[in-house]
Amino acid sequence: MIVDLRSDTLTKPTKEMLQAMMIAEVGDDVFGEDPTINALQDKMAKMFGMEAALFVPSGTMANQIAIKVHTQPGDEVICDQLSHVYNYEGGGIAFNSGASVRLLQGDRGIFTPQQVKAAIQGNDSHLAQSRLVVIENTVNKGGGSIWSLDKINKVKNVCIENDLKLHLDGARLFNALVENGDETLDYGKAFDSISFCLSKGFGAPIGSVIIGDKVFIQQAHRYRKIFGGGMRQAGFVAAAGIYALDNHLDKLKRDNDNARLMAKWLTETAFVTGVMPVETNIVIFDLDLRITTKEFLDKLESKGILAYPFGPTSIRFVSHLDISDEHMAHLEKSLKNLN
Repeated sequence: MIVDLRSDTLTKPTKEMLQAMMIAEVGDDVFGEDPTINALQDKMAKMFGMEAALFVPSGTMANQIAIKVHTQPGDEVICDQLSHVYNYEGGGIAFNSGASVRLLQGDRGIFTPQQVKAAIQGNDSHLAQSRLVVIENTVNKGGGSIWSLDKINKVKNVCIENDLKLHLDGARLFNALVENGDETLDYGKAFDSISFCLSKGFGAPIGSVIIGDKVFIQQAHRYRKIFGGGMRQAGFVAAAGIYALDNHLDKLKRDNDNARLMAKWLTETAFVTGVMPVETNIVIFDLDLRITTKEFLDKLESKGILAYPFGPTSIRFVSHLDISDEHMAHLEKSLKNLN
């Protein structure tokens, strides 16, 4: 048995999802004529109470398009030092938008409105101009940490007072929402733009959605074309997103609960010195000096468990849709017998 915990992007479509994909009605989306993509975009926009949405191939493209729309070359983006847009998007802020980045040192990726206010660059020709704040929820490198809506709204108020836009990298947003019960409509009120990934916890094979007002989405559509992200009869994959939203949302809570079980078992495992607090479906843990990350990963792999190195002495587990009760039982037994 293989228990693959490297990422929640490893999920594969269910038979029911594949069926929904195969019967999808399609058209040319570059011309805005794919009815299934249009249905997905309308569904997401209404869910957040925003005016429009745009289907794109990946979460990275979604974030990079949003940053491109909100900034001009020479502007500055404010985000946490752990944020995905800074660490894992290939330097795209500089490459695509010609913008610089001002990093904040938050608590597991969650920063304060005071930190944002202190980081804002004034109207000085010597300085990059602060234009955009990016929040990631949940925070990948923060161990799936959750932003509260109260903290988000306080950051939003600083943005309003200083004429800054606020973007949400919400790749795993719904893992947070099933935990804290926040409403999507409240997120639509708080952010100028939102990106959401369908190919992580929701289990679709491809795709992300950007949400915003009509003017923002019109510009985003242009940049999607420039970035090479225009797709034709892509309703087949958009249908997977619709199916996932209709059928997999309630399964995210199980993923979060499984992650907490994993954390408990890890605290009882040889060589593990600490586990980051687990709030959603990501578990990050540290090893002691008796063993290297590679050695520990090799031990796991010998028992059919795949994981991802997350630093010189850290490893990440990610629970997801394809982890069954049988996988969990195998993982528990394997961790208890790891030596």
